Amino acid sequence: MAKVRKNSSATPVPPSWIRCDKNLMEEPPRRGDHYQMIQKILFPVDFSPSCAAMAAYVERAAAIFGAQVTIIHVCDLSSHNGFELYARPGNDIAKEHWNLARHKIEFFLTTEFPTEKSPRVLLPGNAANMITNTARRNRFDLIMMPTHAGRFRRMLLGSTTAKVLNASDCPVLTAQHAAAMAPRPLEHRKWVCALALSPDSERVLRYAKSVALAAGADLSLIHVIEDSKAQSKIRRRSDGERKALQRIAELQSSVGSEARVSIAVGPVKETLLAQARETYADVLVIGRSRRGSLRHFEDLDLTYSLVRDSSCPVVSV
Repeated sequence: MAKVRKNSSATPVPPSWIRCDKNLMEEPPRRGDHYQMIQKILFPVDFSPSCAAMAAYVERAAAIFGAQVTIIHVCDLSSHNGFELYARPGNDIAKEHWNLARHKIEFFLTTEFPTEKSPRVLLPGNAANMITNTARRNRFDLIMMPTHAGRFRRMLLGSTTAKVLNASDCPVLTAQHAAAMAPRPLEHRKWVCALALSPDSERVLRYAKSVALAAGADLSLIHVIEDSKAQSKIRRRSDGERKALQRIAELQSSVGSEARVSIAVGPVKETLLAQARETYADVLVIGRSRRGSLRHFEDLDLTYSLVRDSSCPVVSV
């Protein structure tokens, strides 16, 4: 049974009315590190218009892979405003929030995801922590969620999405423009994978190749060489392109890929976004350094920037 963490702003909630799916709180046998077709998708919702718009992308992914979608909502029972605490005890407020969330998740997106096919999970706690822990414990293959960046999207990324990107062990698909753009027809499947040619590039390419194959998608690869405006360095850039092509050929041979390759010169973010637009890509696949590595936070800055401004969904591996 789930427990509510004690804090100074709310009275502990009686556990008698807090119910979680026990199967989603237990550690199952761990799988190997090899990549499998996407079979389990976790779709976190907060009942906002952005989440409703994201449903079309989740439906599309589920149809392509034949995957099961689990909808999860995390209710922060310790989050109360000053007026609520002034009017009633924190314990009563938390119970009301829980009951309201339980009612909402029962009826949210039932046309797109019938309850008999798509499990619904309601958990108390911190949203980002519970989402990543649920995905990890139950070996979900993909988390799909909008960014919630709003009018300040060029400066900020939704805090829950940012924390999930930072902490998730499984790939995360995010979409900034879900409310303004519809996913392309199922017949249109073009994926672009960005390779930084780091020690992690083989893992990223292996994932992109495996999942694109399962989706029946046309995969292309791109590597961006940082721009230099000095014309005297053209030869150096040519050497960089030659070395990049050689390294990508080695990577493709290692993972059994025959994807088309593009080498571009310019600012990394702008060049990748332009490539996604010009190829009319359905998905941009990028790598995330593992937590604890020296490049982790540097790479997260680029990840957040790409997610905020991409014209297509971004899968962070």
